[in-house]
Amino acid sequence: MTGTGPAVSRRATMAVAAGALLAGAAPKAAAAPHGTAAGARGRDALQAGVDAVRATGATGVIAEVQTAHDRTTARAGVADLGSGRPVPWDAYYRIGSDTKTFTSVVVLQLVGEGRLALTDTVERRLPGAIRGNGNDGARITVANLLRQTSGLNDYLAVAEGEFTPEAYRKGRFRTHTPQEQLAAALTKPPRWLPRPDDPAAERRWGYANTNYVVAGLIIEAVTGRPWAQEIHERVIEPLGLRHTLIPGGGAYVPQPTATAYTRFPGSERLTDTTLAAVSGADGGLISTTRDHGVFLRALMGGRLLRPAQLAAMKRTVPADGWIRAKGVRYGLGIAWRPVAGGAGGIWFHGGTHLGVVSESGVTEDGARAVTSATFTLPTEEAQQDAQAAATLRLVNDALREGRGR
Repeated sequence: MTGTGPAVSRRATMAVAAGALLAGAAPKAAAAPHGTAAGARGRDALQAGVDAVRATGATGVIAEVQTAHDRTTARAGVADLGSGRPVPWDAYYRIGSDTKTFTSVVVLQLVGEGRLALTDTVERRLPGAIRGNGNDGARITVANLLRQTSGLNDYLAVAEGEFTPEAYRKGRFRTHTPQEQLAAALTKPPRWLPRPDDPAAERRWGYANTNYVVAGLIIEAVTGRPWAQEIHERVIEPLGLRHTLIPGGGAYVPQPTATAYTRFPGSERLTDTTLAAVSGADGGLISTTRDHGVFLRALMGGRLLRPAQLAAMKRTVPADGWIRAKGVRYGLGIAWRPVAGGAGGIWFHGGTHLGVVSESGVTEDGARAVTSATFTLPTEEAQQDAQAAATLRLVNDALREGRGR
């Protein structure tokens, strides 16, 4: 895709590729009754943001702005086209690649404990795991994995299969092990080979879900426990994220939720793609806007990582072409982009799954975060771009509001 406006490109493409592996008018709703101290201006601005996302053709949208003292939530559209009921205020949803930030936190905690080093190679931690077709785990470090500079192919991008409603229904309960996902990526030569002898030479960047599949395997190799258990005990439980869970391959999202709709290529109809067996360290978490905001504020506020590891997470490289916003840079499981018309920038990641787009942002100090879920995944380029641009504007505006714009 080409263009200059802020719109998701590769993240949405990854969700489309996932289909190969997995082989109505709506009333406007007022802002939620909590967070009244945030003021009418903030509530109205957030409502305008979700209305704008809804106007691009999304079935349902929910967003929350959160500080240490206030919560302001807004919603638009419906939870289900059949019933017409509104999107639940506390809806669960798959956060997709926002999971990567959680995974990175665990890896960096292990680094802070001296049990792992960012300069360790994959070959050292997972002997023989990355070999064949020119792939070489001795050339890839832990930092390469987390910063998306490994050169590994994305296991989703190399998958073969049709992206149709029929293929989705056939494969929606099928799970794939990390080893199977890695093996798929290794069927192709690497896009490039890093230089672990020169960590400063990270001049090439390319998004690949495979990097975080391998990171999950490294967590298990270092701790002797499943990556999901480590995330739960190191992040979810300490922060009291009672509505964040790792389904372990289960295809169902807890109630309350909203139907996740996908508009498949060439189809005018929306398909319910809520059911999907997803379990990986690259995108397996389910959460809520509230819990996700608590996590982001805790991370940037220094509650999850020691200063040295948080600083390492924020060391970034250019991530050209990932999303259609200028100046985007990618760190260790989190990215940064400048804020148009305001000082500083936003830390974010974002995630896309079949039928759900998670978009969020947090200030440098963790004082303010905005999280959102859009329960529609378009695949037609114009609507995809419009929806993504509206969602990114919602995030940017919400965080600029906190700076006293």
